[in-house]
Amino acid sequence: MLIDTFYNGVELHREEKIIYARFLKPHSVLSTCRVAGGLRTDLTCLYNHQSCEPAGHCHRLPSMAYRDPLAYRRSICERHNLEAEACATLGTAANMHHACIAVQQFRDLTVAAVCTGGVEGNAGRVGDPASVVETAEGFERLPPAETIPGPGTINTLLFISQPLIPGALTRCIMTATEAKTAVLQELAVNSRYSDGLATGTGTDQIAVAAMEGNGPLLTSAGKHAKLGELIGRAVFEAIKGTLARQNNLTPAGQCSLKIHLERFGINRAGLADEICAFLDQDQADLLRANFLAFEHDPLTVAAVAALMHLRDKIAWGVLPRTCWSEIMAAYAAQTACAVSGDYCRLDHYRQTLAPTCRQTDNQAFLHLTCRALALGFAEKWRSMETLGSAGATPACTMRDQEETTMP
Repeated sequence: MLIDTFYNGVELHREEKIIYARFLKPHSVLSTCRVAGGLRTDLTCLYNHQSCEPAGHCHRLPSMAYRDPLAYRRSICERHNLEAEACATLGTAANMHHACIAVQQFRDLTVAAVCTGGVEGNAGRVGDPASVVETAEGFERLPPAETIPGPGTINTLLFISQPLIPGALTRCIMTATEAKTAVLQELAVNSRYSDGLATGTGTDQIAVAAMEGNGPLLTSAGKHAKLGELIGRAVFEAIKGTLARQNNLTPAGQCSLKIHLERFGINRAGLADEICAFLDQDQADLLRANFLAFEHDPLTVAAVAALMHLRDKIAWGVLPRTCWSEIMAAYAAQTACAVSGDYCRLDHYRQTLAPTCRQTDNQAFLHLTCRALALGFAEKWRSMETLGSAGATPACTMRDQEETTMP
């Protein structure tokens, strides 16, 4: 099925589990493809193919793509009547129906991005520990990795209506990669391999095609050049769109305590348990019954996001580690205020939480955050319960009192 045509130079088609771009005019192509990758001028087609479902699906195609990419390309091309030797292949587990197309134009310059993506199982931060090392015999698994990384790949097909010098074609990949990382940054996507924010996945692929012609060769695709701007906008829009479709990953959906905190090794059930451990039974039952609304409360998420960002600033060396205790106590108190709604209690919360701010490891940070959330929730309805009782002052839970008096 013909989906679209770009600048009268590219036809985009979708059939079954494949999206392919057929060149109507010659293009220079630079790609990360294992077969027909690198810089090529003899290709007539680029395609993105779904070889399996993202989870729980093992059959011959994914292993063929990995072990024998030439046979994989031949198999796909034969099925879809494409000339294998003139094709470059991008493979993924993402659904082609979730592909997103974005087009940006300025005067006679057109940039089109066609992206598929999933990040739920394989998002990572550049520099995370690797799972394999490549040797003459193939890929050797490295400890402590015991399983194959989860599903998740962002694939980008990028088409440009004007010819580029080889250096500018290469720069397109850098600009597109920055756009991808900007999307993941805005969506606060967590690495599955470290406590950092993700910058991509371990299997991302890209192919850039620039139409050849008699006009002047463009020499720059950086951020200062209009071409770079168009690439950034198109790739950003397409990746953001496909992640919304494939993973239901949207800005509004990311307003979640669980999503923000999970890079420190906690899930939704664990988060609820950790917070409830600081509450009495009635308070814990109330929180569990209303946890979804609690987890997505914008002011609470904002306070925790600020606390986490300050933690990152200290980890990155922007803020000195010697100020950890003061910073964490102040902003953990802000978190408690966001939950309780009583900002007059800020200093009380700060003093209560200060003894918990001595350790800087991830478990201690989670402990502090959950305690601040519990402290605020314990007092959220206390003022209503004591309404009319002159001089009534909300008190900490028993566990709060015990920890406050710890040496």
